[in-house]
Amino acid sequence: MKKNILHMFSPQVNVSPFDVNMAYDAGYDAIIPYTNVTLPDIKSLVQDAIFSRSLSNAKKTGIFICGKDVSLALDMMDSAKQSMVPPFEVSVFPDPAGSFTTAAAMVACTEKTLKDKFNTTLKDKEIAIYGGKGIVGGISAVMCSEAGAHCKIIGYDGITNVQKKADEYKKRFGVDVTPADGSNDKLNSSYLPDAEIIFCAARAGTEVINNEQIKLAKNALVIADVNAVPPAGISGVELKDDNTKHSCGALSIGPLTSGDLKVKTQYKMFEKMCTTDKPLYLNFDEALNIAREILND
Repeated sequence: MKKNILHMFSPQVNVSPFDVNMAYDAGYDAIIPYTNVTLPDIKSLVQDAIFSRSLSNAKKTGIFICGKDVSLALDMMDSAKQSMVPPFEVSVFPDPAGSFTTAAAMVACTEKTLKDKFNTTLKDKEIAIYGGKGIVGGISAVMCSEAGAHCKIIGYDGITNVQKKADEYKKRFGVDVTPADGSNDKLNSSYLPDAEIIFCAARAGTEVINNEQIKLAKNALVIADVNAVPPAGISGVELKDDNTKHSCGALSIGPLTSGDLKVKTQYKMFEKMCTTDKPLYLNFDEALNIAREILND
């Protein structure tokens, strides 16, 4: 039996041990890291991978794109796809810093809570996303915007960087995301009264919204925090919260609840690459669909 081989391309100096473990557990026999990879490197790396095995074994080869830059990861996937020479093709899956699967899990959990507990959807909901400059917050904003929500991405260092992200998402995905200045407590608090959903994807171990501030979230239905490193990004959100009543009245989704779904989603995506009969190009949209399927099983 030929082995399942995964080539991991990272523009950084390392690949994530988390991703390596996940890929092994999902069925890959060999995982090879390539670091400091640039966009121009992709074509030659991909073509070395696709031409080195017979057509019958092409499906046993996969490419995983790492890093911490959403746009670069997607550009690398586009370059990889363009570098294929059918019928010599292999599967490609970008998940920079786990952002696609993490955002998918947080959004899917929120959708299920809205449906099961409030008989509603993301459409037309007002969403405040703290840590909006980051890739998890940004991709969750894209996902929710595509579902019809109105998203504010709030940056701790002012408006400039989140404005750049909003412009980037408009150009690349065609969604309108509102940038917001969260450079001090007063500004952060100002977005809470109107928010129906509050996401926190800020830097691990950083409290963004304290106990007094969260009391302002009178209209909040759902709060989700992906930070598992104490303290919580939003005060009062516990690790294992699963539609738990928060002191502000909203239902709380903790990082271990969405994190469990994130792991299952990433595992499933690797597993699909190992077992497919045709090449797959797995994007964050696919991650969200898989997360939804897992929750509905």
